[in-house]
Amino acid sequence: MQRLTISLDDELAEAFDELMRRRGYANRSEAVRDLLRRELGENDLSSGVTKQCVAILSYVFDHHARQLSTRLTDMQHDHQDLAIATMHAHISHEDCVETVILRGATAEVKNFAQTVIAETGVRHGQVQLIPVGAKTRKNHSH
Repeated sequence: MQRLTISLDDELAEAFDELMRRRGYANRSEAVRDLLRRELGENDLSSGVTKQCVAILSYVFDHHARQLSTRLTDMQHDHQDLAIATMHAHISHEDCVETVILRGATAEVKNFAQTVIAETGVRHGQVQLIPVGAKTRKNHSH
């Protein structure tokens, strides 16, 4: 482990300490490590360095829209290698929310998520990509 020393002006240091307190960090080192991991992970995702990811795709849709529920389900079945779990909830008479956990090649996950979000009748959608290492998976039961 390497030790780094940085200098911050008082205002920035106070703002950082407040952020650290709000997020529940026990110390500055762990807060800085998380910020760096997040920034480096986002950079790797956007530059194409990270080839694999997991993602959380959430969207609100009109369940009265013609055949939309069926189309969304069919899209997930057609991409069963990417869509590993789904949660569905009714939030009003017209609207449902679904959250889909995706896993796979970053470009494929992004494309699938954008296709779902662009589907007619999907009102709001967001995808959060999380980089993962390209370690080979072992045959574990969990």
